[in-house]
Amino acid sequence: MAISTQKKMNKPYLLITGANGLLGQKLVERLGQNDSFNILATGRGACRLPGDWKGYTYEQMDITDPKKITEIFLQYAPEVCIHCASMTNVDLCETDREACYQQNVTAVSFITQACEMTKTRLIHLSTDFVFDGKNGPYDEDASPNPINYYGQTKLESENLIKASSINWTIIRTCLVYGSSLGMSRSNIVLWVKNALENGKELNLVDDQLRSPTLAEDLAEGCLLIAEKGASGIFNISGKDLLTPFDMAMETAGFFELDKSKIKKANSKNFTQTAKRPLKTGFIIDKALNHLNYRPHSFKEGIAILAKQIKFNF
Repeated sequence: MAISTQKKMNKPYLLITGANGLLGQKLVERLGQNDSFNILATGRGACRLPGDWKGYTYEQMDITDPKKITEIFLQYAPEVCIHCASMTNVDLCETDREACYQQNVTAVSFITQACEMTKTRLIHLSTDFVFDGKNGPYDEDASPNPINYYGQTKLESENLIKASSINWTIIRTCLVYGSSLGMSRSNIVLWVKNALENGKELNLVDDQLRSPTLAEDLAEGCLLIAEKGASGIFNISGKDLLTPFDMAMETAGFFELDKSKIKKANSKNFTQTAKRPLKTGFIIDKALNHLNYRPHSFKEGIAILAKQIKFNF
């Protein structure tokens, strides 16, 4: 496919991997309102972005296929790549380690090599699960110590990028929630809402700490980093530190659902394939001060999500 009109009036390309996913969709939507970049949305399969969205080019690109990655990077020579695609199902990562490593480490090496070839700046998405949860909330200088395989692969990909010659930024985020077209996975807000509407009783832990992150806020953080050319590690998350029990109670309150069906539980009583860090959460002062990043509160995020649910469904 030829690139039209002098590389679209000489604006640089920003390439998004995983554009069909939750964050990828939010990025394409948000960047469509921005005039700094031409948007190159990529995904493993056919385009699943809303048909009425304009202002982007879509290309199929499997992040585990180095030949295709090289072809796309040489064709478009993107100035920036926001790498969203990865295997994020923590329990599946534990049981299918080969697929997890291929998508979370090997693929990152392919993307990094392509960035080196075209001098593309890489913005890479990572996770709070690079930490063991003993000393949360964490700032950017905290020492990682993952306790599950997913976290291990995300840390290995971070180190791979740091050892490269490219211009890089690593974004660590936490418990992303939101609504998108053709969602393949739910999130805590939608899960709690649907369960309570169906009269189910929920047991939510109150001994784990997280910083729930609205997908729109994460997309905004990515864009701020792309525009400002910020490098290094940034925590981009919500500003609240909450337990899953707290989040469920906030969700029930917003949608006027029965809070009595939400019971406190202890994580020691839950059996999960992969271990979870007990208390993570992020200190986001660096993003607030250096990027002017301004995330919504969890309550505000629920309200935004509620409007999207009403509109989309």
